[in-house]
Amino acid sequence: MARRFPNPFDADASLCVCGRTHASSLACDGLPDAPSRDGTHEYGEVAEQAVLRALYPDDTTRRAMIRAVGTGTLFAAINAFFPLGAAREALAQAPGPVERRDLKIGFIPITCATPIIMADPMGFYRKHGLNVEVIRTAGWAVIRDRAIAREFDAAHMLAPMPVAMSLGVGVAQPVPFAVAAIENINGQAITLATKHREKRNPRDWRGFRFAVPFDFSMHNYLLRNYLAEAGLDPDRDVQIRAVPPPEMVANLRADNIDGFLGPDPFNQRAVFDGVGFIHILTKELWDGHPCCAFAVPRGMVTETPNTFAALLRAIVEATAYSQKAENRREVANAIAGQNYLNQPPTVVEQVLTGTFADGLGQVRRVPDRIGFDPFPWHSMAMWIMTQMKRWGQLQRDVDYRQVAEQVFLATDAAKAMRDLGQPVPDGTVRGFTVQGRAFDPANPAPWTEKNIRTS
Repeated sequence: MARRFPNPFDADASLCVCGRTHASSLACDGLPDAPSRDGTHEYGEVAEQAVLRALYPDDTTRRAMIRAVGTGTLFAAINAFFPLGAAREALAQAPGPVERRDLKIGFIPITCATPIIMADPMGFYRKHGLNVEVIRTAGWAVIRDRAIAREFDAAHMLAPMPVAMSLGVGVAQPVPFAVAAIENINGQAITLATKHREKRNPRDWRGFRFAVPFDFSMHNYLLRNYLAEAGLDPDRDVQIRAVPPPEMVANLRADNIDGFLGPDPFNQRAVFDGVGFIHILTKELWDGHPCCAFAVPRGMVTETPNTFAALLRAIVEATAYSQKAENRREVANAIAGQNYLNQPPTVVEQVLTGTFADGLGQVRRVPDRIGFDPFPWHSMAMWIMTQMKRWGQLQRDVDYRQVAEQVFLATDAAKAMRDLGQPVPDGTVRGFTVQGRAFDPANPAPWTEKNIRTS
């Protein structure tokens, strides 16, 4: 396993790499300030930050260099071959225009994509100087392949997809992709066919056929964990197949599957159509779990930095707007139409407002059935990789923390959030609980074990 250098975002780190303690460890983007003439902490030295990020785009490598030689020595060495003075003068001018105004973003028609979708009809892209075409796409493999081919400039992806792509898992060779922001938290459910109303105990599901949206999905990992906790082996006792979300309800109706762990609005659509019921919301398995992500090629961050920054601000602002309860009905109406989700507004409203029929004769009120929080916690990516390892997708050992830092762009998301006046988390890792079992980012190894309960 590759050596991991000390990380300034660790819980026991007292100083940032810049040499100061901050109220938030993300307060200076994880980059040191250039030494100023009067010795003060001047984050305004943007040129040095940009050059350092360009030379050392990997967070871990950059921090290791700073710790090894010191900020002053490192900048002195850079200045020997790069005219930092000229760069400072250039960057002192007003921020440059976006390098590309016209962009294409692929999305799957599910409520997880709400910020990406609603930012089009509600004007968030235009507000940030962008002309974005959001393109409805059939399935996750298509999204991935078109994103790799650069037919899309950015894409709505399942949160595990950029991790798998960057590791070369499920693709011919590694493709550096990044999660710039989390699109949604929670917002999924296990839905069963109506004929199984009396089979609410998962121990009775042996032989069931389940659908998930994609092999590299939170849906797959959460379903597998749920089954394993019930004593079923997901690889032997049930069948799990990948089905594009828009086809899930039709497969349930045709009796091709017994249930699915899938995204909305299709859980609610199954209830609306009278062919299924909501067995359990995934927030009851892991409250605050990530699902989908706003993903970009890693090269976009350095090749068109102004475009990337503007696009990320638009997404982060749209995410914050979607999170507010008072905006949910307006957002539901904006995304329900034919060009977007193509669903009855009632179905989308039930999902976003959290007041919904469950198919079992009850009207439930769960305001946080789906949430929108853009921050890509590194600990989320770490758990995802443990599940890839646990279920045989990832065959080799990797440094979970290091990969998480490379793929989940917490620093960039934090900067966009600060620019928009939003609170920024104090750190990039945190523990959480999945079905009553704690995940400790400092000790992720136990989560790689298959652990099928026998009692």
